Amino acid sequence: MKNIEVTVVGAGLAGTEAAWQIANSGIPVNLYEMRPSVTTPAHSTEEFGELVCSNSFGAISSDRAAGLLSSELRIFNSLIINTADKFSVPAGGALAVDRSKFSCELTKIISDHPLIKIHREEKLIIPDMKEITVLATGPLTSDKLARDIRNFTGIDSCHFYDAASPIIYGDSIDHDLIFKASRYDKGDPAYFNCPMNKIKYLEFREELINGVQAKVKDFDKESANFFEGCLPIEELARRGEETMRYGPLKSIGLWDPKWGDLNDKENRLNKRPYAIVQLRKEDLEGKLLNMVGFQTNLRWSEQKRIFRLIPGLENAEFVRFGVMHRNTFLESPKLLLPTLQFLSRRNLFAAGQITGTEGYVAAAAGGLLAGLNASLLARNLSPIVFPNETMTGSLLNFISNKNALLSSQKKNKFQPMPPSFGLVPELDERIKEKRLRYIAYKDRSLKKLKEFKNKVDSIFIKSCISV
Repeated sequence: MKNIEVTVVGAGLAGTEAAWQIANSGIPVNLYEMRPSVTTPAHSTEEFGELVCSNSFGAISSDRAAGLLSSELRIFNSLIINTADKFSVPAGGALAVDRSKFSCELTKIISDHPLIKIHREEKLIIPDMKEITVLATGPLTSDKLARDIRNFTGIDSCHFYDAASPIIYGDSIDHDLIFKASRYDKGDPAYFNCPMNKIKYLEFREELINGVQAKVKDFDKESANFFEGCLPIEELARRGEETMRYGPLKSIGLWDPKWGDLNDKENRLNKRPYAIVQLRKEDLEGKLLNMVGFQTNLRWSEQKRIFRLIPGLENAEFVRFGVMHRNTFLESPKLLLPTLQFLSRRNLFAAGQITGTEGYVAAAAGGLLAGLNASLLARNLSPIVFPNETMTGSLLNFISNKNALLSSQKKNKFQPMPPSFGLVPELDERIKEKRLRYIAYKDRSLKKLKEFKNKVDSIFIKSCISV
C-alpha cells in the first residue's frame, strides 16, 4: 500500500463525497477541480458541491424514494447528506439547504483534510492507466475531457437540456398578496404562495408561450431533448392549458386562513385559487427565494417582464435569472459494472450525474460507492455492490451493466434516472395500498443496509483501517 493514491476528477457532489470517503479510510487523494480557471454555463462560484439548480434534496420522509436514499447515505456517514442536514432550511416535507453555507462548508472540510491535496486545474484527458481514478465531472464535463472520454469508450455521450429556476430577493415580494403555507400543512408553513385566478393564469400562460427564448449553444428547439423531470416552465405551458396547474402551479393542498374555513366544502370550492406559484427559502432568514418549478430558457429581460405578472411579484428583484445548459452523460449500461467500475478498465470509476443518475442525493450515492470501492481497490480488496433491495443498490444497479440487456432491447436511448420505488424488487408479500407498500420497502431496505454496513466495516477492520 506504499505510495498508493487515488485521483478524483471533479469536486461537485459526487467528487466531494468520493474524495472524503477515500481520504477518511486512510488513502491519500488528489482532487482536481477546474473552477475557477475554467467555468461552466451553470456555476457561479468556485466552491465545492455548488448547487446549480434547486436547493432541494427532495423528500425528507424515508417512505419516499429520495428520502430513503438520504436515510441510507446517513447510515454510511455521507458527507453530503450530513452537511445538508446541518444547513437545512424550512421547506415543508423536503430537505432544502442554504446553498451558500452548504457549499462553503464542503469546501472547508475537504480543504482541511490532511489526506486530500487539491489541484485547481482542468484535466484534459483521463488520468494514466496506472492510477486509480474516479471520474465525477458531472453533466457539465469540459469539452476536451468529454472528447477524451468518448475516445476511450468508443460511444458518443448522451445529452439532455437542463434548466435552473430564478432566485429573487425576499424583501421585494408583496406580502399582502402572498401567504405562507406548506402543501397539506406538512411541516412548518415554509413556502410563500402566490395565488392566481383563472384570468391571470391564462394571461400568464399566453405570455410564457410567446416569450422570447435565449440562445443556447447546440440547442435546437425542434429536436430539443429535455429532461422530463425538469422541464422549462414555458415548455410546460406549451403542452396544454392545464399542464402547469397539474404540475408546479397546482393549488391543491394549499390554503390561506384569510379565505375562511377550509372544512367548509362550498367555501373551499369557491375560494380556492385557480393556480398557485410557490417560492421556497434559499436561506434561513428568507432573504432569497427560489421560484419552485420555474426552470426556464426565456431571455433575462423576458423573465423579468413575464414573472412580474405573477400576483405578489410585481416588483420582484432578481438575484439570479433562470438559465439552460446542455448536460452530457454516459450510456452507462454499456460501460459500467454495478461497482461503478468501467468494464474495460477496472481501476477507473464513474460517479454522479455523468453516469445517468438524476438528483443531488443520487449523485452523492454514486460518489459514496465509487469512493468506497476505489479505497478497497487501493488495498487490493474486492469492490462491493450495494444490495438490490436498497434504494442505493437498485438505482446504481439500474444504470450499470446489470441493466445492459434490458437497455439494449429498448428502442429509446438510455435516459437519466432518479431514485424510484419502481426500481426496487417486489416484496415477498404483495401490499396493495401504495403508502403501506412504500413503508415496507423502506423497512426492508434499512434492515438490509444495516446488515450490509456491518459487513463493509468488517472488511475495512480486517485490513486494519476503519471507515
